[in-house]
Amino acid sequence: MDKKASILVVDDEYGVLQSFKMVLGSDYNISLAESGEKALQIFGETSIDLVLLDILLPDSNGIDLLKKFKGIDADVEVIMVSAVKDIKTAVEAMKFGAYDYIVKPFVVEEIINVVSRAIEKHRLLRKVTYLKDELERFQPFEKIVGQDPKMIEIFELISTISDSDGAVLIQGESGTGKELVARAIHRLGNRKDEPFVVINCAAIPETLMESEIFGHSKGAFTGASAVKVGKLELADKGIVFLDDVDTLDIAMQAKLLRVIQEKEIERLGSTKLIKIDVRFIAASNKNLKRLIQTGHFREDLFYRLNVFPVEIPPLRERRGDIPLLLNHFLEVYSKSNGKPVKKFSGGAEKILIENYEWPGNVRELQNLVERMATITKGNVIFPKNISDFSLNKKEIRDIPLKDAVDIFEKDFINDVLKKVQGSRKDAARILGIHRNTLIKKMNEQE
Repeated sequence: MDKKASILVVDDEYGVLQSFKMVLGSDYNISLAESGEKALQIFGETSIDLVLLDILLPDSNGIDLLKKFKGIDADVEVIMVSAVKDIKTAVEAMKFGAYDYIVKPFVVEEIINVVSRAIEKHRLLRKVTYLKDELERFQPFEKIVGQDPKMIEIFELISTISDSDGAVLIQGESGTGKELVARAIHRLGNRKDEPFVVINCAAIPETLMESEIFGHSKGAFTGASAVKVGKLELADKGIVFLDDVDTLDIAMQAKLLRVIQEKEIERLGSTKLIKIDVRFIAASNKNLKRLIQTGHFREDLFYRLNVFPVEIPPLRERRGDIPLLLNHFLEVYSKSNGKPVKKFSGGAEKILIENYEWPGNVRELQNLVERMATITKGNVIFPKNISDFSLNKKEIRDIPLKDAVDIFEKDFINDVLKKVQGSRKDAARILGIHRNTLIKKMNEQE
């Protein structure tokens, strides 16, 4: 069931307040204020989506109050209410951000319709806020590639748990694709049309964490000049992805545990409880059970999050997927660059499959392919083209001698060129070869 929107009715006439409550109370959460002072108090403590505001109040001017409401929360919708139809006042109200202007005595159907439209606009604005946040972190390659038995098992698990509301804990090394698994659960589940909100716990400073997650009211702390909607509230009816959940401090872990248990939050600086309906997916590249033993992670939070555990294997444990991933990213990047699809030679592919441990996992492979697809001039990527790749002596086990020589030669020439700031004449002198020989070798490496 959708969470009811909250409406604040501000009017000095008791009968008008009760009329609005009677007409709108079954569909919305209604708060009533008979004065500007009371209205501002409620607005500062409560999450309000729409204000029905009388133009004339004993202690306030409606236009001044409108400005104050918009100053606290620019996204709130305000409908002005007046006993007199005054075009000048209506125009002024619209100028300062009012959604509409209605005249008492009002027609019930008119009120219901205008309120419904205003609430829908407010919800759309919230969605836009969420989408802007998502666009800033948009990742174009959300396809999970793999045919290793361990990955097939994960695919089956995703399909099984996607429609549940139970929390999911995804564990695996950095770069294994934990967020892709979380997004796949969202995309396949019954919340697919609702927000998927990412909270990067490691990237948010500890001093801002509570405000980012729960939001804050105006004046909650120095610099809080307006209401901020937290990420949990933005995610209502959708999914919250807690990336690097292990980096949360113990105090924040306790607050998060309460939210998971009670399904309600309080904005920083407010005592108003806001009900939320979200599914939690958390991810960590650390061993959380070990962190529990050292006192750095709460055991009760672990069990709340670990309803559906997902373990993603590192790339070195599913080497059979490396050719699939290489070809997948080559196709994607070649097309995005507007170039013919390239391919890795057998020798280059062999090196990447058998002779490298991939500490950065799929993310590292993706970055390598992007680099190769962009800078390699030919349509085939040879071992010499990946010579700047991190292949040290321990990692080179059974590369053919010619490939190893090509790799060493390219690295050595590049190091000398850097030393002489690109001067081919000076580089040739240091290398003890003719300048034309150097140019030929450089052309062969391209």
